[in-house]
Amino acid sequence: MIRAAFLATALGVAPAALAAAECRLALLLAMDVSSSVDAVEDRLQRGGTAAALLSDPVRRAFFASDLPVALAVYEWSGRYNQQMVLDWQMIDSPDDLTRAAGVVAGSQRSHNDFPTAMGYALGFGAAVMARAPRCLYKTIDLAGDGQNNEGFGPPLAYRSFDFDDVTVNGLVVNAADFEAETGLIAFYKREVLHGPGAFLVIANGFEDFERAMRIKLERELTPPAIGSLPMVEDAG
Repeated sequence: MIRAAFLATALGVAPAALAAAECRLALLLAMDVSSSVDAVEDRLQRGGTAAALLSDPVRRAFFASDLPVALAVYEWSGRYNQQMVLDWQMIDSPDDLTRAAGVVAGSQRSHNDFPTAMGYALGFGAAVMARAPRCLYKTIDLAGDGQNNEGFGPPLAYRSFDFDDVTVNGLVVNAADFEAETGLIAFYKREVLHGPGAFLVIANGFEDFERAMRIKLERELTPPAIGSLPMVEDAG
């Protein structure tokens, strides 16, 4: 009982909520496979996500608490083009994490010729989150290299779907030498970040994706920082 009370205090939750929870965090990663992401960039994104999941700091963060983390991954592009890459998995052991990372690393993109429909991507994420295990916290990570250019945008998604207890963080893949992407960071800050403690991490091109993902995952997973820090950005 003393151990449970200590864990509840460390995570900043009521003991009753802790007792009812299956996991401390439901973490849903969303990968951009819109037409602006070429085949090489897609492999850097998948490989970078898998490598970040298996990095030593992220491994330690996954298992920093007695309560496990539930992990899922999906890819998104056009308004009707979302696909699960990894459905909800409870990460109870290092072997679970290794298997999950292997699924991501070995996955193949389902679409490559559709635009960037962020509102639909977030709506899909809300539906996936609705069937997540019962966790103390819920976080969606939206990675992308461009602004919304099809259908409704993130603000309408947040008004139309259940995001009341969901934090949405961002991973911007920025390439400032392309004029269309110079406003991407401001767009994410203004329209994508959502919920308590939401923050943004910046990758300087897809070659930098692994580093950015590692920083973001470590921050999200390390107790008691989950959902409690102010918005910041990291540009490497």
